[in-house]
Amino acid sequence: MAGRSEIGLGLIGAGRHGIRYARHLIQDIPDARLRAVCRQHPEQGLGVPGSEAVRMYGRPEELIADPLVDAIVLVVPPILHKELCLAAVAARKPVLIEKPLATTYHDACVMVDAAARANVPLMTAHTLRFDAAVQSVLASRARIGRPQQLVLTSHIETKGRSADHADGYGRRGALLEFGVHLLDLVRMLTGEEIESASCVLNQLPPAHPETVAKVDLRTRSGMPCSIDVARVEAGRVGRAEWIGSEGRILADWTNRHVRYTDSASRSEEWPVALSQTVLSTLREFLRALQQHTAMPITGEDGCRAVEIAEACYRSAEADGASMTLPLRA
Repeated sequence: MAGRSEIGLGLIGAGRHGIRYARHLIQDIPDARLRAVCRQHPEQGLGVPGSEAVRMYGRPEELIADPLVDAIVLVVPPILHKELCLAAVAARKPVLIEKPLATTYHDACVMVDAAARANVPLMTAHTLRFDAAVQSVLASRARIGRPQQLVLTSHIETKGRSADHADGYGRRGALLEFGVHLLDLVRMLTGEEIESASCVLNQLPPAHPETVAKVDLRTRSGMPCSIDVARVEAGRVGRAEWIGSEGRILADWTNRHVRYTDSASRSEEWPVALSQTVLSTLREFLRALQQHTAMPITGEDGCRAVEIAEACYRSAEADGASMTLPLRA
């Protein structure tokens, strides 16, 4: 970055989600510059206004080696995360990685350890943390009194997935694909680590990636947390309900509203704005780089979410038996 005021970013992955990252970097963040993009067919370009000067690569190692690229953003199938993360770390370039951090707990540990040894910043893009409804829950935490139970739900439509979609997740399904957001939220909202996990899946990967997951977690203080994850034909659901001694708060990030009910059954409800969570994630990543501060969502945070997922898969394989955390990688 010597002699340059802007941080040069390299984006690996330009699918539907990767294009969102590219558009924000080009159009919405003035103190960074998208210098290069790697995609399977670089001749296709980006098709984003203002992207004419962006270098296009067909091989990730060429982008990582580009001297104008100061930091890397990975928006590729997570089965590729470990190899690309280690390459970026070896080049001493900070990395922002779309969730999940890895497809297995072992790989996540390898990535986090490598970044720590090299003192290279690593951030996990658990973008749901930046949703306005989730932030409202966090801001209202004191109103519920002593927390007693947390219930998280995420149902997402099946449409729009390619036939080989599950291959990119190591043949694991809905729990790792998007349920990992909820596993991360448990730690974020409660401020606690998970002590035990039990899980039932409708199918067992890798032979049959799951489309439904029912998860029961218990935090170190003993608070129960229930998670419901499903692929559905229609009717997206995304919500958090936190119950405490003085009331409960229900946040719906799909329909963008929050309701608080106190112990006397008096309720108040308010809308929340549509959140540009990818943009917020990028801004926080860049702010940490510019200010030389810790990443707001660390590689370790991403690793912990994958660890909880791993415990859930082990539980499902054992007919729902409870698994104790931390696990051995």
